[in-house]
Amino acid sequence: MPAKSKAQQRAAGAALAAKRGDIRKSELRGASKEMETSMSEKELEDLASTKLKGKPDHVGD
Repeated sequence: MPAKSKAQQRAAGAALAAKRGDIRKSELRGASKEMETSMSEKELEDLASTKLKGKPDHVGD
């Protein structure tokens, strides 16, 4: 599942780093904190590896 925005891709990258132990989980905020607990490492890899070219900064609900 590719990320829909740059913000979602970056949040997934931060959550993935925390899940792998590269950063402390206490450093996570907002969506990345929720993603870390609710998604698998594979799902986070898929979101985080999305190309940023052509993606909007944010997507409204």
